[in-house]
Amino acid sequence: SFVRFASRYFVKHHLRQHLKDILQWEKTGLRYQMEKRNNNEQKKIDNVLYILGLSGTVICCVYLLISKITGFRIENYLYPCLFHTVKKNGYYCPGCGGTRAVCALFQGHFLISFLKHPFVPYAAVLCAWFLLSQTIERLSHHKLSLAMHYKDRYLWIGLAILIINCMVKNIVRFFWGVSLL
Repeated sequence: SFVRFASRYFVKHHLRQHLKDILQWEKTGLRYQMEKRNNNEQKKIDNVLYILGLSGTVICCVYLLISKITGFRIENYLYPCLFHTVKKNGYYCPGCGGTRAVCALFQGHFLISFLKHPFVPYAAVLCAWFLLSQTIERLSHHKLSLAMHYKDRYLWIGLAILIINCMVKNIVRFFWGVSLL
């Protein structure tokens, strides 16, 4: 009876351990497939953003070159803020100060750009680091794996910056009557 108990226990325990190993292997294999799929999707997103970022950088450089040579200023041809045109209430929309912040950033005034609209330097630093890190990794043939990858949290942080910026400027305008732009 002890031999039967021991043999049943051994078989039961042994089978249970094998089943655990098989299930763990299947989970690991499934996890590997999911990670592989996620990595492929991540690479596609990173490639699209990299191409868009390089294109945007080229467009900005061409604009800066043309503006230095000819004195052309795009601000002179932009439409007025639709929020102010329709509402005429003097309060700020979430994008208020964005154009001024971009102009200040193009002129090298990082602090002024931040004060006009903090989202602009945030996006500029994020894009610059993304492009620089992706370029270094691509030029090193992925030997230096320091590339920044797209994450949704960067968008959420940007949205929070937009909302907080708008709230602070409107609260200061409403309670103290001070224009921050």
